[in-house]
Amino acid sequence: MPPTSRSSPVRPAPAPAGAPAADPAGEPAGDPSREPTDAALIAASRTDPERFAALFRRHAPAIMRYTVRRLGQDPADDIVAETFLVAFRRRGAYDAARPDARPWLYGIATNLIRRHRRAEVRALRALARGGADPVTEPFTDAVEDRVHAGARSQALAGAIAALPAAQREVLLLVTWAELTYDEVAEALGVPSGTVRSRMNRIRRKLRDALGDAADPHREAHDG
Repeated sequence: MPPTSRSSPVRPAPAPAGAPAADPAGEPAGDPSREPTDAALIAASRTDPERFAALFRRHAPAIMRYTVRRLGQDPADDIVAETFLVAFRRRGAYDAARPDARPWLYGIATNLIRRHRRAEVRALRALARGGADPVTEPFTDAVEDRVHAGARSQALAGAIAALPAAQREVLLLVTWAELTYDEVAEALGVPSGTVRSRMNRIRRKLRDALGDAADPHREAHDG
């Protein structure tokens, strides 16, 4: 007597040749439009901790570039590792209504960077004296471009080093991390109006130091 359907569970049909493999959530790999949000990955990692690795792969490179630019390579390695360790430990409290975890992650990284404020100011002052930006320098090929970019970087680095720490954090989260004002507010745990007022003061200070061409504000970030 042939087995009944109840005793013979149906197995899913194999994917056609050349089709992308499904990830553990059942979503095809390689299709960005169907990739899980950060919030979904964090939620899944509460019961399957290995899912958190996808969040690391997604955001660690950008946070590394941001941290290297602020502090240099050596402290950045430790800070990025600790950022994701802290995030992993706090994942149970993550607000699932926020699909993008970048502000949360940059907020953690910023708190860790605060321990190295003196090192950051030293690095900026060294750049102002004629050093190379550790992020942009390797990707600037033309000699003439390097000269002009280096001069601008030196002048700007000196002006940034002179900013109060709270203003410097806002400026660099907007310009280097490319967060919107609202995202910076979320990262720092302050009202959006505070971010806007700080940016207004920053623009005035940089204009006084460098002229109108130094305006770091870009409308695309005002969201």
